Amino acid sequence: QVHLVEFGGGLVQAGGSLKLSCVASGRIFSSIAMGWFRQAPGKEREFVAFITWRGDSTYYADSVKGRFTISRDNAKNTVYLQMSSLEAEDTAVYFCAASRSAFITTTYYRRTDYDYWGQGTQVTVSS
Repeated sequence: QVHLVEFGGGLVQAGGSLKLSCVASGRIFSSIAMGWFRQAPGKEREFVAFITWRGDSTYYADSVKGRFTISRDNAKNTVYLQMSSLEAEDTAVYFCAASRSAFITTTYYRRTDYDYWGQGTQVTVSS
């Protein structure tokens, strides 16, 4: 079992930066892949970023590529999402998720392939 808690959401002006953290409980954190998703009002939850358990591969949604960076510190059971050059369209509730799937490096964008989810943290970008 993995319990996830996100931190770091808030209100930021367009063009600004914000860093989200997701702290996991459970000793298997260092062996599971992690992802970030977001959900804007009236929209479906969408993939944002993914990182393998080793941290040696990352993938991003086209909409955030070059602006967001996912990283992890297995010693601290924490995954991060550094967000820069924020836009009003980035406003959403951001969720971290953990996957035990052996195929996640090819299905990382599918929210159904994640086993554990945090409660989400609100990010609001004012224009």
